[in-house]
Amino acid sequence: MEPRYDTLFYDGQCPLCAKEIRTLRKLQRGNLIFADIHEQHDGSSNLPGHEALLKRLHLMTWTGEWVIGLPANVRAWSHTPFGFLFKPLLWPGIHQIASRIYGKWADKRYERKYACAIGNNKAA
Repeated sequence: MEPRYDTLFYDGQCPLCAKEIRTLRKLQRGNLIFADIHEQHDGSSNLPGHEALLKRLHLMTWTGEWVIGLPANVRAWSHTPFGFLFKPLLWPGIHQIASRIYGKWADKRYERKYACAIGNNKAA
């Protein structure tokens, strides 16, 4: 049987993200590949745009499907012995609330770290 690898795209310049990735690397069972967004080339492998990758966590499944945001985080953690702890975040009711919280956190993180720089690059 052919191995099935998911690929998690993460922000290697974000200290909080880097800490979580270090933990995931230690705990994962070997079927999760880590790809730093800042090391990806524009237009490679049908990737979403750089800005989209920075705004929300992206995971490409072994079948080529994109999982974005909170579901991407849950899927990444499913590669560890603690994945069961994250599954309730996808349950109806909990998912709507958790997604809103994740979305607000992700927007703030992006605005603090990148909005000015990307806005300046567009004007140039």
